Amino acid sequence: MTTRSGSAKYEGFGKDGLGHVSTQSGALDNQPYGFRSRFEDGPGTNPEELIAAAHASCFTMALSFALARAGFSAGTLETRAKVTLDKDGDGFSITRSDLDLTATIDGIDPAQFDSIAADAKANCPVSKVLNAEITLTHRLNQ
Repeated sequence: MTTRSGSAKYEGFGKDGLGHVSTQSGALDNQPYGFRSRFEDGPGTNPEELIAAAHASCFTMALSFALARAGFSAGTLETRAKVTLDKDGDGFSITRSDLDLTATIDGIDPAQFDSIAADAKANCPVSKVLNAEITLTHRLNQ
C-alpha cells in the first residue's frame, strides 16, 4: 500500500547533543529536537509531540471515514492527543495516549456516536502500533 519516511540526525551526545528531524513530505524539514525540547521547555519538537500529532490526526481521519460510512456528511471533529513518557527502569516508555475529542455531527444518536468513536480509537493505524494505554474522552455538541 503506502510507505512514508522520516529521518533524524543527532550531533553530539546526551544532554549536549542536538538533533534535526525531517519528513518525506517536507512538512518537517530539519526541525530541531533534543534534551531541552523533550524534557524541558526548550525550542524545537520531540518524539512524543510528533506521536501525539500523528495519533490525533489518524484517529480523527478514521472517525471521519467511519461517520461517512454510517451515512453522516456534516459536522466537525477536533481532537487533541496527550502522549505520556514515563521512566521505565534505566530508560523511558510511552505509557499512554489520551485522545480528547469535541465533535459536532448533525443528526447522530449519542449511543451510535459512542460506538463509532470507540471503534475508530481501537482501529486507527496509529492506535494499533502504540504499545500504550489509549483513552478517549469526547463531547458531542448537539
